[in-house]
Amino acid sequence: MRKHRLVIAGTTLLALALTTTACGTRSGSGGGGGEGGSGETKTATIGVVAPLTGDLAPLGLGIKNSVDLAVKQANENKTIPGWTLKVRSEDDEGKPDTGRNAATNLSSDDAVVGVVGPLNSSVGQTVQPVLNSAKIVEVSPANTGVSLTKGEDADNPKRAYENYFRTCTTDDVQGPFAARYLYQEAGIKQLATIHDKKAYGQGLVAAFSKEYKKLGGKIVSAQTINPDDSNFGPVISKTKAAKPKAVYYGGEYPEAGPLSQQMKAGGLDVPLMGGDGIYDPSYIEQAGKTSEGDLATSVGAPADTLDSAKAFVDAYNKGGYKEPYGAYGAYSYDAANAIINGLKTSLPKAEDASAAREPTIAAVGKSDFDGATGHVAFDEFGDATTRVLTVYEVQDGKWKPVKTGEFK
Repeated sequence: MRKHRLVIAGTTLLALALTTTACGTRSGSGGGGGEGGSGETKTATIGVVAPLTGDLAPLGLGIKNSVDLAVKQANENKTIPGWTLKVRSEDDEGKPDTGRNAATNLSSDDAVVGVVGPLNSSVGQTVQPVLNSAKIVEVSPANTGVSLTKGEDADNPKRAYENYFRTCTTDDVQGPFAARYLYQEAGIKQLATIHDKKAYGQGLVAAFSKEYKKLGGKIVSAQTINPDDSNFGPVISKTKAAKPKAVYYGGEYPEAGPLSQQMKAGGLDVPLMGGDGIYDPSYIEQAGKTSEGDLATSVGAPADTLDSAKAFVDAYNKGGYKEPYGAYGAYSYDAANAIINGLKTSLPKAEDASAAREPTIAAVGKSDFDGATGHVAFDEFGDATTRVLTVYEVQDGKWKPVKTGEFK
């Protein structure tokens, strides 16, 4: 009996020791960077802020899944010895206030060392100051609003947040790229503009209009809608009266799809062109069969045509994700890897994850690697140095690339 009691006591002590070690692993506590003498592995978290529910969820879920893939690969490859990376996703619903709350939740988690997102530029405006105050690096795969990196004064650009970067190009490139296509290649010399009054849509139309008029094009009507509108009859009537040969729209597909459908039904049978905010299969579903010939620009080249993205596409398709990677999957994957590469420098020197926050910002700023979308590096404002875009056209019910090029 005494021998049996000793065995039980020994087993109990071993269980307690294992429990203590496991708790240390989950919490990421313990001194020194990397593995200690006990072989303990610490945990650091990469956050995601994106719309995971609502109309824009298809894009947001592609962002989340692509980050998840990058983190899984880093853990499998033991990219940062002694550290395990995790993903924590927060739903911003595509709304600025919800995005601010999402960023606040992430910044209050000491394990969070970087954030990928958000999708919307308007959400980006509310997320930036929260993460900057917490010294957390942020890399957006989709924000194209110019002011996020260069401030509100376009003639005197000034970086407001040293923690903010993006892997996609910006509207001061995307808008002019579309203007050149419509004027020079499609031969459209007069058109109308409509935007949804949000930061992304308004900025995109402004950049487009400036270049289009510079080329010699005429804007015969400039209208706006509200983001929650569903009946576009009054705006369509005003636009139709101006007799445009096309409509350039600044906004996202939940409004753009019905707008296109109602335009054609109302007798304004001209192409609608938008930015990356409408480049999604959902646009075609909502716009219907009359969307044939509508156009969109999106950042980069189609991922499935890039040799650099082949490994990403193959791994994503084998990863068991229910949702497609979408327009921003490859850019999200590269955004996550920019943070992970930065963590290779900052985490080994940190006592815990929170101590790595500020050093990670500096490390990400020095990014220089070949990613899924091509070469990944940032300029003095935190913008991507690569400025490749693609024009897509709705053909036979699907988006088909018709022109890819680097804006110069």
